[in-house]
Amino acid sequence: MFDIRAIRENPEDFDKGWARRGLEAQTPAILKLDEERRAVQTQLQELQAKRNEESQKIGEIKKSGGDAQEQMDAVARMKDEMVALEERERTLAESLNQHLAGLPNILNAQVPDGEDESGNVEVRKWGEIKHKSGPDHGEIGEALGQMDFETAAKMSGARFTLLSGGLARMERALAQFFLDTHTGQHGFTEVSPPLLVRDNALFGTGQLPKFAEDLFRSKETDHWLIPTSEVPLTNIVADSILEEDELNKRFTAFTPCFRSEAGSAGKDTRGMLRQHQFYKVELVSITTPEESQNEHEYMTQCAEKVLQLLELPYRTVVLCSGDTGFGATKTYDIEVWLPGQETYREISSVSNCGDFQARRMKARFKRKGEKNTEFVHTLNGSGVAVGRALIAVIENYYDPADGGVFVPEVLKPYMGGIEKITKS
Repeated sequence: MFDIRAIRENPEDFDKGWARRGLEAQTPAILKLDEERRAVQTQLQELQAKRNEESQKIGEIKKSGGDAQEQMDAVARMKDEMVALEERERTLAESLNQHLAGLPNILNAQVPDGEDESGNVEVRKWGEIKHKSGPDHGEIGEALGQMDFETAAKMSGARFTLLSGGLARMERALAQFFLDTHTGQHGFTEVSPPLLVRDNALFGTGQLPKFAEDLFRSKETDHWLIPTSEVPLTNIVADSILEEDELNKRFTAFTPCFRSEAGSAGKDTRGMLRQHQFYKVELVSITTPEESQNEHEYMTQCAEKVLQLLELPYRTVVLCSGDTGFGATKTYDIEVWLPGQETYREISSVSNCGDFQARRMKARFKRKGEKNTEFVHTLNGSGVAVGRALIAVIENYYDPADGGVFVPEVLKPYMGGIEKITKS
C-alpha cells in the first residue's frame, strides 16, 4: 500500500516508478478516486453541520411552543441523504484501496532496468565448478532407490516427491545445519510459526489479493496454507509499535511451504525443482529505514555462507526491474550450480521490501524521545531452500563410480556416521 498524500504531492515520481515495471500511468485514476472521495467527505461534513444547525432550531422552536415539523422533515431528509453519501464514500474508499493494494512496490534506484531475467546482473561468483555436467538429481535419486516420484503421484498427483533412507535424512540434516548456522552464527532467533494463516496476514506481506491463485486455501475454515514462512514471521510485528532499541529483529524458521504453481504450467516438471510442497529455512528481518540496505547485504551474505560451508558453487545476481517481485524494492537471487542442468538455478531470493509490507500490516516503531511513529522496513530471504540444496548436493557430490552421493563435511555431524549415500 502507498501513502495517498505522497501520491498527491509527487504523482510523477510514482508513475515513473511503476513505469519501470512496465505499468502505464496509475496516478490519474488514483487521484480521480481520491478527489471524488474527498468531495463526498466534504459534502458529508457540510450536511452534518447543517443537520446539527436544524436540530438545534427544532429544540428552540419546541421550547417556545411552536411547530417544528418543517425542520424535523428537513432533518429526516438530510439523514437519508447522509446515509447515501456515507455509502458512496465507502464504495469510493474501497475502490481506491483495491487499486492501491494491487500496485507493486517502487523499485530502488540501484535496480537495473530490464524486461525479464535476461536483464539480471551478476554481482559475484563463488566456488570452483568441479562437475560441469552429469546426471540430474532425479536420475541419481531413483537409481539409489530413495527418490520416488511415481508413488508420490499415486497419493498426491504431480509435483510431489517421496524421499527415503539417506536422502530423507540428508534433507533433515540440511535444515538442521541451516538453522544452527543462522541462529548460532548470524544472530537470528528460531521460530516455529503457524502453517495456516488468515487473509490479513497474506495481505500484509503482499500475497493477497494479487496472488490468490498461487495459494492453497482451506474449504472448511477461513485459512490459507503458507506459501513461505515469510508470511507468519513478518506478521509477528503486525499492528504493533516497536521501540527503536528493539530493532533489528531477526527471525528464522524451518517449515514446509505450499504453492499451487498456477503460473508455472510446463516449467520444471521433472524432478524436485518446482513442487507443490517443499521445505525452506526462511530469514526475516525487521529494521529501521536507514539500516535496511545494510541489512539486505548482511542477509544475502548469511544465505551465501551456508552454500560456502557446503562447498557448493554459486553466483549472486541483482534482479532487474522486470524480474523483481511484487513487494520488493530490490532483490538478490543466489543461484547454485547444477551439473544435471549445466547451469545455475535459484536457491535463494533475498528481498528488501522497504516500508511496503509495514504499511499494509501497520507495523511501526518509535524513536527514542519522539512521539511520532514511523513504519519499519521488512526484509526476507531463503536461508536457503532445503529441497534445492538437496538437489545441489546430490548433483555436485555424485560419485559416477558407484552412483552414490558423498556427504558434505559440514553435514556429517547430522548424518549419524553416514559418509556416503549408496543404493538402498
